[in-house]
Amino acid sequence: MYFLNMTGLVDVCKPVPVFQKLHWVSRRGKNRWHFHYGLSWCYSLLNGVSSHVISTGVQIILARSCGSRCDSTVKINGESYRTVWVEPGDGEMCLKIIDQRRLPFSLEIEDLVSVEDVVRAIADMHVRGAGCIGVTAAYGVWVAARESEGDRTNLDLLCGRLLATRPTASNLLWAVNRQLQAIEGKPVEQWSQITLREAGCIADEDAEWCQSIGRHGLGLLEGIAAGKPANEPVNVLTHCNAGWLAFTDWGSATAPIYAAHRSGLPVHVWVDETRPRNQGARLTAWELANEGVPHTVIVDNAGGHLMQQGMVDVVITGTDRTTYTGDVANKIGTYLKALAAKENNVPFYVALPSSTFDWETRDGVGEIPIEQRGGEEVSRVEGRLSSGELAEVDVLNPGSATANYAFDVTPARLVTGLITERGICAATEEGIAGLFPRKQQ
Repeated sequence: MYFLNMTGLVDVCKPVPVFQKLHWVSRRGKNRWHFHYGLSWCYSLLNGVSSHVISTGVQIILARSCGSRCDSTVKINGESYRTVWVEPGDGEMCLKIIDQRRLPFSLEIEDLVSVEDVVRAIADMHVRGAGCIGVTAAYGVWVAARESEGDRTNLDLLCGRLLATRPTASNLLWAVNRQLQAIEGKPVEQWSQITLREAGCIADEDAEWCQSIGRHGLGLLEGIAAGKPANEPVNVLTHCNAGWLAFTDWGSATAPIYAAHRSGLPVHVWVDETRPRNQGARLTAWELANEGVPHTVIVDNAGGHLMQQGMVDVVITGTDRTTYTGDVANKIGTYLKALAAKENNVPFYVALPSSTFDWETRDGVGEIPIEQRGGEEVSRVEGRLSSGELAEVDVLNPGSATANYAFDVTPARLVTGLITERGICAATEEGIAGLFPRKQQ
């Protein structure tokens, strides 16, 4: 990872590859594609997500880059993307996100220029998923450092607003605290530079950890395949979206699937629609289609039937927070899948990077705060009309009350194992400590 100062390139984290071909330019609603010729020099931005390429003329062209040593999985129409990145704006660096509310029907890039923009993006789920929330919050601290004008009290208040957006997500607290620790005792004039650099490192780590989860999970899927007839696919059931849209790249639950597919191992995915926001039907299905992975979208309550009929080989989900004892908080409905898996002797795995562990909470069922969201997510649903327009429609009886619990907690006893960047372990305090002994201390 590099940034440009007046003397040249300065290595602040790690080298990254730079892709130079078809470049997507997004600047305050003016989006267009350009081919770049006559490249004279380029550099990778602080977060390693975009490359700022200056040609021999005056045209400035922005290219996507993997931003780390891993191969990029995020591809849209063949082009490499991350979910969160920065690039030059009008006189200063600008934070960019893929607005996930618009997928799969349109790809819209959104500028986040203030802390208020970042707060709204996280709270209203323009971005969502454990890792993506954490990385967005890390960049949010960078935006806050600029807005605070060197006042630590003001900075803490702005960071408090970020922390209040999604109370269940562990990565959010982890990323904000890491940023604040990075600037502790540092001159205020360095806050912006330090937090931008640290946010980039958090984004790179997120991608690398998820790629490692894929490598460890691949071995698991290969073992299942070895017990099946030749060329018969491994049937994976997943819930919600724990794909690259939920992180910066690769995803957690999808990483083993992508690794298997790329290795030539036949795999098929049962995709829960995941009401009320349909992240499975809209986001996971879109990801898998882009990668070319065979998949089938099912209603949320079909999973138990499929397991009962022997049509599911393994369940792999993500998690928004997992205790150091192995209790798993994830999208509402995960607990029911774990119960069905236990009843039908289907292995139930949870994939997560270490940034999603809660190292202070023992009893997930009793202690993890469960976010309750607005009832309109239950009473209304968005879809595309035959005319191609997007529209929301009411789906409930007028006047009926709604409850919208966003997460549930699956007790560790129902979890077969945890797939992490360091390997696979039992969902127990001892199993987790075996992979992360210093964290437990």
